[in-house]
Amino acid sequence: MGFLVGSQNGVRGGGCFRSLIRRKQVDSVHFKRHGHHQLAKELSVPHLIAIGVGSTIGAGIYILVGTVAREHSGPALFISFLIAGIAAALSAFCYAELASRCPSAGSAYHYSYICVGEGVAWLIGWALILEYTIGGSAVARGISPNLALFFGGQDSLPFFLARQHIPGFDVLVDPCAAVLVLVVTGLLCVGIKESTLAQAVVTSINVCAMLFIIIAGSYLGFKTGWAGYELPAGYFPFGVDGMLAGSATVFFAYIGFDSVASTAEEVKNPQRDLPLGIGLALSICCCLYMLVSVVIVGLVPYYAMDPDTPISSAFAAYGMQWAAYLVAAGAVMALCSTLMGSILPQPRILMAMARDGLLPSFFSDINKRSQVPVKSTLVTGLGSAVLAFFMDVSQLAGMVSVGTLLAFTMVAVSVLILRYVPPNEVPFPSSLQEIIDSVSLRYSTGSQEVTKEKSGFHASTSMDSNLPLLGKATAIEYPIIVKQGAQGNFFINEGSRRKIAGWTITATFVGAFLLAYAASDLNLPRLLRFIVCGIGGALLLFGLIVLTCIEQDDARHNFGHSGGFICPFVPLLPIVCFLVNIYLLINLGAATWTRVSVWLIVGVLVYTFYGRTHSSLLDAVYVPATHADEIYRSSGESSP
Repeated sequence: MGFLVGSQNGVRGGGCFRSLIRRKQVDSVHFKRHGHHQLAKELSVPHLIAIGVGSTIGAGIYILVGTVAREHSGPALFISFLIAGIAAALSAFCYAELASRCPSAGSAYHYSYICVGEGVAWLIGWALILEYTIGGSAVARGISPNLALFFGGQDSLPFFLARQHIPGFDVLVDPCAAVLVLVVTGLLCVGIKESTLAQAVVTSINVCAMLFIIIAGSYLGFKTGWAGYELPAGYFPFGVDGMLAGSATVFFAYIGFDSVASTAEEVKNPQRDLPLGIGLALSICCCLYMLVSVVIVGLVPYYAMDPDTPISSAFAAYGMQWAAYLVAAGAVMALCSTLMGSILPQPRILMAMARDGLLPSFFSDINKRSQVPVKSTLVTGLGSAVLAFFMDVSQLAGMVSVGTLLAFTMVAVSVLILRYVPPNEVPFPSSLQEIIDSVSLRYSTGSQEVTKEKSGFHASTSMDSNLPLLGKATAIEYPIIVKQGAQGNFFINEGSRRKIAGWTITATFVGAFLLAYAASDLNLPRLLRFIVCGIGGALLLFGLIVLTCIEQDDARHNFGHSGGFICPFVPLLPIVCFLVNIYLLINLGAATWTRVSVWLIVGVLVYTFYGRTHSSLLDAVYVPATHADEIYRSSGESSP
């Protein structure tokens, strides 16, 4: 058996394109991050549920129900939340498998780097940085108006916390938002266990407020006859299309559960706890959303709901003015919890990118006492605090969704790659070149002897160098796979199967994009729209059929850490997942994409002039994964 050596696909370092497709190794017992301390393994399932629920349930539920009910869903609002929850669960299944197999900091960036390549991973990480920065700032800006209700009104906060208009600059500064961001940042620097405990307390108060809404609202509804459901228009006043449009809108209320995956390195038992944490957090959020929506649209007819304060106004309509304070308390707690969930993942993204050499090593430093990336956390907190103090980022809120949906899409693609074409090469540092050459020479000699015995001639490997490891090296020889088909036996070479699967995944992704593009209202000519839709649908259907018919790669069983969650219904579930996410991405609007494009262009420049040339894989030597253990043993690098 020959070795495929050099960098990815046999070329060390390589040009710009080859740097984009080089992939790193899944963390294993053999893999050490020399010079880096590890994050503290302190988290269990209750901690993960607190992070997931706290990051997901924001103040949107206190406002979103009114807008969506009035404009899209009517009394069928709870069905919109159910469908959106099912769509979010598709991504959650994909996250659960990858998080348990690759339990390291970095979330979608980490998975993309392992399965897709460095270029895509960089863009995902760069987009997530934007998401968490703007998301944290936007959440912080929303706290002060709700907090002011407890001081007597909109402008009743103490002077040093109240919003102030700076004359001549047309800037409305928000000291309260900046202070809250700094407080949360300081808490996150103390330690992951302490900050998670604080988030659990805040989240519990928020959940109690929602339970009050559900219980008190149900009592009023049964007492008064559920006026919101006694309507001549029925449950679907805007039709099924309106209800589905409402689902697309409330889908963003589920964004946040991916924060659980970002803490994977700090989980005590990631193979068991991460899937449970993600699944239970999403289930709790979906149940609470549905129950609140069932109660509120039943108390007040959908057309009479206040779009700004739907819940408190619903209770006020029944003479319960005091309930507004409980609702406001729930909104403040929800915002504080979401603020913590927005700031928590970003330092870990920065740390993971710095560990891989794509950002300065400053961001990868871990405090020895607290065992958290304090420097990255401080940079994240100061950046968010400055942004929250000076800018009204409400117009930039759409940019938050771009990072999340791009991450969801790449996670789904990564699951398909993991199942059908998992990486079959392992990167080693160039310092091990002599050991790799010696191991390769032994296998190459054995392979040549077998060839002599069978065919009587010598298989030359001198076309590249004296050692078959250098230059183009002989390709990996795949065994012949025999399958039993409906019409009899047929044969497929394993190398050919991987090529077919790889190109099919690419075609499926392109088909999903074309179908989502044509299905969106982009003012395409009718004929062209049908043609694009037909091509996209055909590619999507073709990909689904081919991936269903061919075997998944046997190496998937040994990929990463085994024994964790396995995503069901592959390839159907990941394909539907990235189709939904691409559709939502396209419908975010031109203005949002224009702003995001500027940020991504900056990211491309940073990667080109720094990340690409400082990557830890710059001089990596890739060898077949089947021989990695022997090289580890020979080098003495294995962990005890």
